[in-house]
Amino acid sequence: MSQRRADGSAGDADYGAIGGVYTDYRKPDPRIGRYILDALGDARTVLNVGAGAGAYEPEDREVTAVEPSASMRAQRPAGLPPAIDAVAEKLPFPDRAFEGAMSTFSVHQWNDLWAGLREMRRVTRGPIAILTCDPALLRRFWLLDYAPEVIETEARRYPPVDDIADALGGDTSIIGVPIPIDCTDGFNEAYYARPERLLDPGARLSCSAWSFVDDRVHHRFAAELRHDLDDGTWDRRYGRLREQPAFDGSLVLVVSVPAS
Repeated sequence: MSQRRADGSAGDADYGAIGGVYTDYRKPDPRIGRYILDALGDARTVLNVGAGAGAYEPEDREVTAVEPSASMRAQRPAGLPPAIDAVAEKLPFPDRAFEGAMSTFSVHQWNDLWAGLREMRRVTRGPIAILTCDPALLRRFWLLDYAPEVIETEARRYPPVDDIADALGGDTSIIGVPIPIDCTDGFNEAYYARPERLLDPGARLSCSAWSFVDDRVHHRFAAELRHDLDDGTWDRRYGRLREQPAFDGSLVLVVSVPAS
């Protein structure tokens, strides 16, 4: 297992360096959140692993948050309980301590996916909901034409959804989550109909994959996209997306309930 970084980040991204503007761009979208709430069912005590700044934590449940990055813990709103400094692979809770568990945009950061998911199942007696991206579907997005390095980075980092389901065990389902046209959670595909937003360096910084490509990729991407927006090339190719109410991209929810 690799060492944690100075701010505690336990995965391959250093949120002490890139997490400072995260909450300016990554605001939970209630339409996506509804899928998580539905998956959690009647669970009243919920564990959130890799909780970050608290996105998608249900306000009507008793939530225990785990987050190794000090930068992300510091960005949790005042109304949320403080997050516990711990990693997925070693959860400091007894067996079956929680009725439900969740993780959003986090599993690709874990050093040992199987260990982390086994730990989640160990401490959870009910449903587990994992919001993630299916790496097999990432190439649907127009960003592939402008920054293939970012898409390929994402495809390498996100674990196959079947691996997540296998590690969790029980009765599992994989649910596609449509991305709304005005999605408030600024991951890359959230801007499928608003390409101009990705010209903002802060928007890119809030998507960790951009931290793995060098400045030349950022500069080339911005120059080529700006040119194609100015002369209408992007709209000729993809303008239909500006009127498409939702995008079926790579966003999925993996749900596991104990076998009956």
